[in-house]
Amino acid sequence: MNTTINIILFGIGNVGSTLIKQVLATNATISLKQGLNLEIPIIANSTTAFFKTNGIKNNWQTDFEIFGFPYKINDIIRYIQKEELGNIIIVDATASRKFVKHYKAFFQQGYHIVTANKIANTLSLDYYNSLRTTILNNWTHFNYETNVGAGLPIIETLRRLSDSGEQIHKIRGVFSGSLSYIFNTFSEKQLLFSEVLQSAQQKGFTEPDIREDLSGKDVARKLLILAREIGLQKELSDIAVESLIPSSLEEIHYLNDFNLKLNELDRYYSDLKVKKSANHVFRYIGELDVLNGTLQTKLVLEPKTSAIGQLRGADAAIEIFSESYKEQPLVIQGAGAGSAVTARGILTDILKIAKQLNTFKLVEA
Repeated sequence: MNTTINIILFGIGNVGSTLIKQVLATNATISLKQGLNLEIPIIANSTTAFFKTNGIKNNWQTDFEIFGFPYKINDIIRYIQKEELGNIIIVDATASRKFVKHYKAFFQQGYHIVTANKIANTLSLDYYNSLRTTILNNWTHFNYETNVGAGLPIIETLRRLSDSGEQIHKIRGVFSGSLSYIFNTFSEKQLLFSEVLQSAQQKGFTEPDIREDLSGKDVARKLLILAREIGLQKELSDIAVESLIPSSLEEIHYLNDFNLKLNELDRYYSDLKVKKSANHVFRYIGELDVLNGTLQTKLVLEPKTSAIGQLRGADAAIEIFSESYKEQPLVIQGAGAGSAVTARGILTDILKIAKQLNTFKLVEA
């Protein structure tokens, strides 16, 4: 008899809606091959929720618009209890700091969480450690592979190496799909930096305010997640972050005013490009040097022949140097952005938990 897994989805934007499509498209195959039925009885955005006990169908968007209603988190919990829904996996496909505050309450209810939201893993160490205590105390699971590298198995690989006793020496990589595209394009094409930014925005790679990408803070958060994953007790403030915004533009408060000054950005990066040698390319990397205890994000000139130097499009890559990979690093590379690969990564995380729940059920039987 198949095991039913109930997915409670928060966030139905690009990633969330793509996840729904993938679940509905693959459910029959997953049921046949793995003995799992994936149902999505609750979907919600920040203000509105829609409940359907036996799971949403292909017409979910129409149902959400017609039958959705304002909700509070307690409404979700009460509904789960009333309908006696088991094997609950909360999926956070939002970028909400406010929603993260509910994680502990979910774990205390015995629910598992899969998140693409990086916030919980980049808050203070006190919160980070207390969250993991809550997870252990309630025998729950917390998967977040998509926090770094979309669907690439970066966190899982690091965790396996670390758990096996492997000493990690250094981690360096391109972790931002938007910055990967920007510098891959700027390095190879005869375009102004502002023209490359515009192209990245048109392709949907960047935040609405491009300064969020250029600040380097997103790369710093991802680097912090990896540092903590291998047991380093680090805070975001421990990372030296190089902003890609020239100091002359840092103090501009309004986006429109910043956009009026893009010619200064063009001059700054054109000057850098003139100094670049033909066999090197620009890359914005995050680097964790475990042996020296340093964490930094920075713009570097990378040889075209290296794994990072050969990146194309919005691809991501990570190099892991360790006791077994001293001279030639372990390289993980592939699509580092996009709703399809992120949603697939979330689905993979869901299935990891679902398989464990199914195994536990078989052992109990």
